[in-house]
This record gives sequence, structure tokens and C-alpha cells, in this order.
Amino acid sequence: MSKALNIIRSTAVPLRIENIDTDQIIPARFLKATSREGFGKNLFRDWRYFNDDESEPKPDFVLNDKTYSGKILVAGKNFGCGSSREHAAWAIKDYGFDVVVSSFFADIFRSNALNNFLLPVTVSEHFLGKLFDAIAENPASEIEVNLPEQTIRLISSSGITSGEIFEINQYKKTCLLNGYDDIDYLLNIKEDIQKFESAFL
Repeated sequence: MSKALNIIRSTAVPLRIENIDTDQIIPARFLKATSREGFGKNLFRDWRYFNDDESEPKPDFVLNDKTYSGKILVAGKNFGCGSSREHAAWAIKDYGFDVVVSSFFADIFRSNALNNFLLPVTVSEHFLGKLFDAIAENPASEIEVNLPEQTIRLISSSGITSGEIFEINQYKKTCLLNGYDDIDYLLNIKEDIQKFESAFL
């Protein structure tokens, strides 16, 4: 299964909360596993359930509301702050999200997300507010994230209504577009590396 990202067009899940830290994203008691699979079930665990046996979901939490779904998570300012645990990115990706949109990301979370084929898209607070309002008005509203063009657009029934350009490290952009991790990237340019080395022999 390809890990590459290109153009993602999807409905979105709105999480209009600021300062979401990594312990809220994936509580520390669920960090025992070392593989990346299975973390999605514990994403926002303490916000989703009243207890650990999952028998009492909290009805007012957005992930328990079937009104909202999609591959894009729209979150409040300062997402991913707190500890540096990579498991936070694992949990979001394993749950089924390909993109997280916010007006600010913690640096370490951003790096962990990019390394795990989860695209963090930083937008202005004004545009973030427009996204939240549009989703609240119509949960079927779609967002298009175009990685090659580095644009994010809010789609209406009549077409594109508004959008912004987002920044991304160009090396990480190349990796995401091709489904490369760091080793894959080096293997892909193996011939170039060998030619460079041979020039000094």
C-alpha cells in the first residue's frame, strides 16, 4: 500500500480546541507497543471514553459523533505541544487521518508527523476559523489539500470558495509525494551519490 500523498479531498473532523498536547492525543499508558499499528483505537482516548473498557463513549466528543468523518482533522491553535512522543503521529495516522490542519504546530510534532506520512498544514487563524464555521454549518463540506501546489481550499457546492498557500520543507515534500522515508530517498538517489563519490576517486 502506497504511503505517498498528493491531493487529498475530503470532509473533515473539527476539533475546535487549542493547546492540544501529545498526552491528550495518545495518553502515556498506551505507549507500551513499539510498532505503529493499533494506536488509532486509543487516539484521544480520555476524551472519547469515560473508562478504559470503551463501554461508555462520551457522546459530546467529536470522534464519537457520526456527523463528522474524513481524512482531514481540523484542530485549534498550538497542536501537538507537550512531550516529543512519536506515538501521537502514529495514532492520528492509524486512525485514518492523512492531514491535520491548524494555525500552529509544535515543532517536534510537525517533524514526527512528516516522518510518518501525516501532513501538517499551517493556515492563518482567519482561514482556520472559516474552516470551522463551514464544517459546523455543513458537515459535508469538503477541503482540498494539494501538496504539489501547496494549497488548501474550502470547497462549496458551487466550486472553490477560498484558500491559502501553505509552507512545507521541500525535502519532506519530495518524500511525501513519493512515499519515501529517509532510507528510501537515499536509495532513490544512489546512482547520483555514486557518481559524486567517483568524481573524487
